[in-house]
Amino acid sequence: MNYINLLKIAMNALMRNKFRAFLTMLGIIIGVASVIAMLAIGQGSKQSIKDQISTMGSNMIFVMPGSEQRGGVMMGNSNAQNMKMSDVDALKANVTNIVAISPELRTSGQAVFVNSNWPTTIYGGNDQYLSIKSLKLESGRTFTETEIKTMAKVCIVGQTVVENLFGKGVDPIGQNIRFKNIPFRIIGVLTDKGENSMGQDQDDLMIAPYSTVQRRLLAIDYIQSIQMSAVSEEKSDDAIVEITAVMRKQHKIKEGDDNDFRVMSQAELVKTISSVSDIMTALLGAIAGISLLVGGIGIMNIMYVSVTERTREIGLRMSIGGKGRDILLQFLIESTMLSVIGGLIGITLGYLASAGVGAVMGWPTLIMPQSVAASFIVCSAIGIFFGWYPARKAASLNPIDALRYE
Repeated sequence: MNYINLLKIAMNALMRNKFRAFLTMLGIIIGVASVIAMLAIGQGSKQSIKDQISTMGSNMIFVMPGSEQRGGVMMGNSNAQNMKMSDVDALKANVTNIVAISPELRTSGQAVFVNSNWPTTIYGGNDQYLSIKSLKLESGRTFTETEIKTMAKVCIVGQTVVENLFGKGVDPIGQNIRFKNIPFRIIGVLTDKGENSMGQDQDDLMIAPYSTVQRRLLAIDYIQSIQMSAVSEEKSDDAIVEITAVMRKQHKIKEGDDNDFRVMSQAELVKTISSVSDIMTALLGAIAGISLLVGGIGIMNIMYVSVTERTREIGLRMSIGGKGRDILLQFLIESTMLSVIGGLIGITLGYLASAGVGAVMGWPTLIMPQSVAASFIVCSAIGIFFGWYPARKAASLNPIDALRYE
């Protein structure tokens, strides 16, 4: 059995019908290109989200209220009022694996300066809030301990708020703006961070002392969440164990009872978002993979046509000593070549499509070598799988009947 001769015969057979061979490969080309492009978009989005979250601090830990039962009624997370400043003090004193801690409160409203106004969100924190959130000042200063204790009406603003209230290039330090009819003096401006991967403007915010937001804006005596920075990302799990123990003690939760709070780390958030992104990527890949299946069916169809057209040729080859396995291999090589060549063209188009999507639409893309290798292997498998039955049919032809075929 001369494999080189079989390869030459298969190549000649494909070259005799170039346009038909191209149309047959088209399904594989589109399928492979779609799979690579879709997976690149999915993986790129996943990596971009992970990078965005990491910029917020990979060692960040936050405590949020859980479900709370009040008067026999189970309250939702948003209605829970079970977290106090005493919890922050207890965590600060007893948890050894954290380096910074701040309460957090937030509310939305309209910021007003003279005749300009802008809808934004104001966050309340302490003097460690900026470092926990990985926020940096472009100009000005953060608030002092005295300003926190006296509920001072001072704030730090993001670039979006500055541009919409004052215009570009204007220094707002020292200016007074109103938020929910309460005047705030601007003491600092944050550096520009731009939009995150989900399209959220990270510069559209105001930050004030937590006591000011808590008492003057919200008029409440509880806090909405607690933000912390662990000593390191590796120590986050140890810190969560300590935090949970301290919070259970603070809230007098008995052994075996459920927590009325939730502790989450940035790493858990990344894991959760990654799992959702993986599902979406798999879904996109599966949808694109359908075209690969259609391409395989196209190969089977055209190989049936080829066997029918070349029935007399097959009979002649078998009558002069050609064996059934030679005929089988010839048609298998033809179907595999169609699939592999289509796959290589599809891989090239997939790379180009991914680069084009990234350049034109600005979407993050990331081509994984595993997806390219898997696409190539699947192409080869499709050629063998869908070419087997037509090749088997050709190999099992009776030479006499084949020679008589009209």
